[in-house]
Amino acid sequence: MPEHREKAFALLLGLCIAAIAPASAPAEPEPGESFAMRLSIEMAAHRRLVEVMDRTGHAPAAFVTDGCSGGLSMAWDLVADLLPAFAETHEKHPPWEACCVTHDRAYHAAGGARAAEESYRTRFTADQALRECVLDTGARRTQYLSESYGLTERQIAGAYRLIADAMFDAVRLGGGPCNGMPWRWGYGYPGCLLGR
Repeated sequence: MPEHREKAFALLLGLCIAAIAPASAPAEPEPGESFAMRLSIEMAAHRRLVEVMDRTGHAPAAFVTDGCSGGLSMAWDLVADLLPAFAETHEKHPPWEACCVTHDRAYHAAGGARAAEESYRTRFTADQALRECVLDTGARRTQYLSESYGLTERQIAGAYRLIADAMFDAVRLGGGPCNGMPWRWGYGYPGCLLGR
């Protein structure tokens, strides 16, 4: 296998994880006082979001997407431009970008939720679906990537698990409602960061 392909793959994997991985946040929150506090804070944000949604008649702005948020699609495009061999193997955009766009559709309209509890559950479901979609993308590409990089299918599947889990953790950590970020849950509605 050409050395530049191996380096390109390692660089991309590192960029993906560094761009989206939160600092040691668990995939599933541990029950306890800190979880109860986080849940309380998130539920208050969901209630504020539902108030904003009610005021707008549950009509979000026109849908927009940046592909995979947090700079992931942008970084991928940059690497693809800089390394033609990488683009040849992986194309111009992340292979799981369609997963991100589907996830963005749910986030944009807050999953169609009408109540805070439904909003919370729908967001968690959307985040789980993103993780599963990335894993499914990896499963479809495992044999090809294994042959391209001289890695075992198990290694490729492990890399995709890391990517999918890091993306799940990142959206759980940084995608809550009313956080002021452009990729927040309910971003199709006016901001609700400062409350009412």
